[in-house]
Amino acid sequence: MKKRTINRDWIATARTLSHALPLLQRYDGATVVVKFGGNAMGDDEAMDSFARDIVLMQQVGVNPVIVHGGGPMINQMLERLGIRSDFVDGKRITDAQTVEVVEMVLSGRVNKRIVQAINAQGGKAVGLSGKDANLITCDQADPKLGFVGTPGKIDPSVLHTLFAADTIPVIAPLGSGHDGETFNINGDTVAGAIATALQADRLLLLTDVPGVKNDKGDVLSELTPEQIRELIKAGIIAGGMIPKTETALNAIEGGVRGVVILDGRAPNACLLELYTDHGAGTLIRSEKASPPPDLS
Repeated sequence: MKKRTINRDWIATARTLSHALPLLQRYDGATVVVKFGGNAMGDDEAMDSFARDIVLMQQVGVNPVIVHGGGPMINQMLERLGIRSDFVDGKRITDAQTVEVVEMVLSGRVNKRIVQAINAQGGKAVGLSGKDANLITCDQADPKLGFVGTPGKIDPSVLHTLFAADTIPVIAPLGSGHDGETFNINGDTVAGAIATALQADRLLLLTDVPGVKNDKGDVLSELTPEQIRELIKAGIIAGGMIPKTETALNAIEGGVRGVVILDGRAPNACLLELYTDHGAGTLIRSEKASPPPDLS
């Protein structure tokens, strides 16, 4: 008779699952919106790992919603087609020709790659953009920028239909104008608007940095909106982190229970945040952090 030995790794896995039980129960039935972007999107191994985590989240009772970006892929296609990009105050002018390319890349290449990755891990995902089922109706952000929009009205009914069918929505950040135009929208902004419309339990903003840092370079594990404003005023939060924290503030104000800015390059980042006591990245929520972080 073959003797069965218990591997230490198996014991560690079982212990991890046991310790995760309260958190698995905590998020059972919760809606979690994940903004997926950055370098992880261009790496096949990272994409597969992300997709596996999303499928696992759904398997244990979470309703995940994926919102993705695709800026680098858009730049590559514009360059390949010889379409020139002009900028105003660092923002791309999106004319009619450019927005066609944006839609082709986001709704086609990028969206379907994520959908395929999730389905390959045993999930059931459907790709859509904000134009589908009147999900996102846009206002023009600035006439000088052309077809760049900001979310005006969100109709999440199609997302609830997909939840009921155990299907994971994967959303490209595009929307329809009031006259049927196609608008390109910032992915973080779309994720925040969708999370607000769904009154999500968590909004996870996956980035290429570990989280919000203080002036010493230490990642702050938890912040309140008031503390975020202090850090912006002091110039500690600057550059590309400002729009992400502004998205977080708007989502919290709109009723999202918590927003986490975390490193999407880290293996199993979403699972670490949801199902471990220490979490990952920086959690922003209305409740006062305890103990309050050192902002110096």
